[in-house]
Amino acid sequence: MANTETCIGKVTEIRENIMIAELTTLEGDGFPVVSTDSGEVAVGQLGAYLMIKQRGMEVVTMVISAGQEHLDSGGTRGVITLVPLGELDANRSFHRGVIHYPTPGAEVHVVRPDEIAILFKKFQSTGFELGYLPTMPSMGVCLDPTALFGRHMAILGQSGAGKSWSVASMLQRTVQTMPKAKVILLDLHGEYVWEDGDQRHSAFREGTYRYLDARKLEIPYWLLTYGELVDLLIDRDDARASTQMAFLREALLMLRRKANTDLEDAHISIDSPVYFSLAELFHQFKRANEQVMDFGKVKGALYGQFDEFLIKLQSRFNDVRYDFLFKPKRRKSSDTLVDLLREFVGLVEPQRQITVIDFSSVPFDVRPTVSAQIGRLAFEFNYWNPQSREFPILLACEEAHNYIPREAGTQFEGTRRSMERIAKEGRKYGVGLAVVSQRPHELSETVLAQCSSFICLRVTNPEDQQYIRDLVPDAESNLVNILAALGRGEAMALGEAVPLPTRFQFHVPDPAPNSNDIDFFNMWRDGPGTVDVEAIVRRWRSQGR
Repeated sequence: MANTETCIGKVTEIRENIMIAELTTLEGDGFPVVSTDSGEVAVGQLGAYLMIKQRGMEVVTMVISAGQEHLDSGGTRGVITLVPLGELDANRSFHRGVIHYPTPGAEVHVVRPDEIAILFKKFQSTGFELGYLPTMPSMGVCLDPTALFGRHMAILGQSGAGKSWSVASMLQRTVQTMPKAKVILLDLHGEYVWEDGDQRHSAFREGTYRYLDARKLEIPYWLLTYGELVDLLIDRDDARASTQMAFLREALLMLRRKANTDLEDAHISIDSPVYFSLAELFHQFKRANEQVMDFGKVKGALYGQFDEFLIKLQSRFNDVRYDFLFKPKRRKSSDTLVDLLREFVGLVEPQRQITVIDFSSVPFDVRPTVSAQIGRLAFEFNYWNPQSREFPILLACEEAHNYIPREAGTQFEGTRRSMERIAKEGRKYGVGLAVVSQRPHELSETVLAQCSSFICLRVTNPEDQQYIRDLVPDAESNLVNILAALGRGEAMALGEAVPLPTRFQFHVPDPAPNSNDIDFFNMWRDGPGTVDVEAIVRRWRSQGR
């Protein structure tokens, strides 16, 4: 029989960020059960809301643990741990944070549906509904898109928790609610647009997205900054790395200026997005590396310093997998930058809200450089755009830990700095960042520290949990304990984009991304017994998936 009274217990202990309450009644051997529009729900559900009332004061709390204690008399009592989230004022409006704390003895009440509506009404007018409360499916959870996208966000969760599912659902709702959205999605594994035989499938409806193969998009080498070229061509562990970097800086500036004398009013630096000849760069290094004087009797100051650099550059230049970067077919002059920017920002007619850039065919070791390059282009686009405030852009980074690492001094130091610049300065120029990762503790702390909203799916790794706990506000750090108990597509939303920390279920994406687990059981039982090995070899050799 369900409890008809809203009062279910009393507060027995109050600590810095948590409250302990004892339930006054137990249903047989279990916790009290209350009726909701979705059926009867036990009071001790993790992530459920309860209200503490005392002398006109109403404090909203969330359940983070529940248990039973055996009494000396032979009976049991229910004990729940609560985290205070905010309070209702005299006008019944919700405010985050607690000014007036209750004292032991305060009553613990079930939150009624009308009170739940008060908590979530703040952002209901946006219509940006991402999901619903698991205990009350009729109550949609709306987030503030300005805070979510404009002040950066992180979607964190282990493999299989539903990250791609959640990203697809969120972006589908984005273009539905905001038809002039501009989103650039870095798809590292071909999960959002994919081929099945001769047919193309997508996680987004036709007319809302444009698909670009990163190799065919052609982000040429001459758009790379000095730092990104260092990442790509110089081994930082080489004893001669500092000499190579110094010579590259000097040669790069000279070649950029030499190839663009016709550009009027152009202030050309080593990082300017202007064409230069890669062949000439190679020969500059080669000449310095082989320079001798006095008929070969005296070696030049840089003789033999660039052996490794030349070998690495030559091997990359001869590798057909890198042709999209080092041998562009369309981007052979500085003038082609305009068309490139139009294409990846989604301004090519007909315009599309989402640009999906597929990295699945890009060599693994160069993905970080190209990914960061796209991020930097998005930032530079709006940095120099006088209408940046009227034309905001969202950069969604799948598998972000692969190219925005936490550790400094790695091979991809330049790409890391480029993405961290977006995190620190992007919101001033209308560039939002959405980082998606299954390994939060491997992701740059600088980037995550700039995120004002976190959508956390299931996380069971203790290191990842602790990393998230250190990043979220102190008052919400205890809520991280709930992450291990979340189901697929279920998330805990924390930060400025939600009126209060919320455990919610994402709406099912329609259509769904290509991210389902492989069905080993049925494939091994009834699947094909053989495959076309010749076709596999052809695709491998052609580097085309």
